[in-house]
Amino acid sequence: MYIDDLKVKFIKLYGASSEELRVFSSPGRVNLIGEHTDYNGGFVFPAALSLGTTIVLRKNNENKVRMRVTDLPDFVEVDLNDLNKEEYRNLRWGNYQVGVMLALKEKGYDIVGCDMLYDDTLPHGGGLSSSAAIEVSTALAFATLSNEKNVKTEPVDMIEMAFCGQTSEREFCGVNCGIMDQFASAMGKKEHAIYLDCKKMEYDLVPLSLKGCKIVITNTNKKHSLASSKYNERRGECEKGFEILKKEIPSATCLGDISVEEFEEHKSAITDETVLKRVTHVIYEDDRVLKSVEALKGGDLETFGKLMNASHDSLSKLYEVTGEELDTLAYEAQKLPGVLGSRMTGAGFGGCTVSIVKEEFVDEFIEKLDRTYTSKIGYPPSFIVDETGDGGREIK
Repeated sequence: MYIDDLKVKFIKLYGASSEELRVFSSPGRVNLIGEHTDYNGGFVFPAALSLGTTIVLRKNNENKVRMRVTDLPDFVEVDLNDLNKEEYRNLRWGNYQVGVMLALKEKGYDIVGCDMLYDDTLPHGGGLSSSAAIEVSTALAFATLSNEKNVKTEPVDMIEMAFCGQTSEREFCGVNCGIMDQFASAMGKKEHAIYLDCKKMEYDLVPLSLKGCKIVITNTNKKHSLASSKYNERRGECEKGFEILKKEIPSATCLGDISVEEFEEHKSAITDETVLKRVTHVIYEDDRVLKSVEALKGGDLETFGKLMNASHDSLSKLYEVTGEELDTLAYEAQKLPGVLGSRMTGAGFGGCTVSIVKEEFVDEFIEKLDRTYTSKIGYPPSFIVDETGDGGREIK
């Protein structure tokens, strides 16, 4: 029914045509553990959600792409002969898509003119990778049309689509992001989490058996913007720390190569207290990811929950990317009955927490956390009780 409604909206906006309507979708993600490790060549453990971006499109046989979205009045028309126009970089909405078109074009794909309607079911600025969902669904749509135009029968390489999304965000939108968000959006699988080694780009789909528990995502409703946050500053601090450690450990190519034992042996070389805190978080967060994967492979949710709590503590005290809103949600959640673990997820400075809550306690969890947060912060949070979903795909 949802897809049928979108198609009706599309026809109202763009009119009828004999050309076929196509539907592409890609999910957001929740990172279960492993925060700010991806751009350090470390390990992450995200899961794709059922919420995300859906695109209804139709080829228009012109050299233009027209884009609309269901929840904004914005109408964007892109000239495929001049994708590098400066005005496209400054769009309020639509710049991620243009960046993806450029990335695909550089890889040899033909961008086919079409009319597009986007619908997003993820909260924007909530740390659930709404941008990656837009990027991956866009990349998949244009790559599919290009392959058909050039009579290529091989399936679209979804890992390549993830990298196109990352290129858009880095080179077109100015956010020096890692690969985790786009990778999870492209490669996710229902009832699984993804263990990803961000240096080697090796991954493993790990069954996610919640055994009577639910994933509850709580939104601070304080929106963040990666480009305007201190994301790039944190990345620079990690790079400084690595350059110091590399002199002590020449075989290392990134922080993700350095074990806890090696770090403890050589950490005294880092004399800047702030840089030391940032690097300490990354080294131990990588270790928590590895322990989490083993715990979940063994069905040990209790241990996983404790690792989540430790992760939030590190992100708050060492990496300093939480703030009052996220700390209130995580620390108050950890006190509630039926909660195995709770931590911030995403880049921080606003956004969401993720909690593992026993099913019979979910209603009580929402009621009590809503009351406590609203009393302390002055406005209410919002809650999503979601399930895992599949990665980017065409919906036939």
